[in-house]
Amino acid sequence: MTPAELAARIDQTLLRPDATRRETMAFCESALPHGFATVCVLPAWVADAVEILEGSATKVATVVGFPHGGAAAAAKQVETATVVADGAHEVDAVLNIAALKSGADILVFDELQAMCAVADAAGAIVKVILECALLGDDEKRRACRLAVEAGAAFVKTSTGFGPHGATVADVRLLRAAVGEAAGVKAAGGIKNVEFARSLFDAGADRIGTSSGIELLASVS
Repeated sequence: MTPAELAARIDQTLLRPDATRRETMAFCESALPHGFATVCVLPAWVADAVEILEGSATKVATVVGFPHGGAAAAAKQVETATVVADGAHEVDAVLNIAALKSGADILVFDELQAMCAVADAAGAIVKVILECALLGDDEKRRACRLAVEAGAAFVKTSTGFGPHGATVADVRLLRAAVGEAAGVKAAGGIKNVEFARSLFDAGADRIGTSSGIELLASVS
């Protein structure tokens, strides 16, 4: 995999709660030469990121219901509408983990479908964050089914703020669960190119990392 091929599969990510506007703008500018799939930033800085990345191949991603997923469905729908109005192309949304674990699948589905509909109307996509570290394997499979049925473009392993990040086993499970119906994104703890390659080999289409530039520098 060449650096350009790797970059096209990376969401270069800055989601620390203390990431300032100035830091985020500098982060976007540093991403410009590399051709990342997206730069993923806090919702408050989406419009700034869109301005900086305009005219480049790199899109702007952000998060909704982050990082715990427990907000009311109506609130997540408003969040989604707000960030796509600001220009976000991709929305990484945390599903309602507590609802899923409670067996409230209709609630989970309705919430995801509403967010996907709002995003789709704006020409954006939704990547559903499962936070696999908090779910059993059967729960992960149910979450994948609900996400695909709701219209999500990707399922994603982790927020990066949970008990642990991406694992090869979770990527394999998610890939098997969604088949070709959706993409798989791995995120959380991806700090070296060897681990990134193992995740791609397991079935990931995209990775989220704050270390994208360092990963590219290590590709020979």
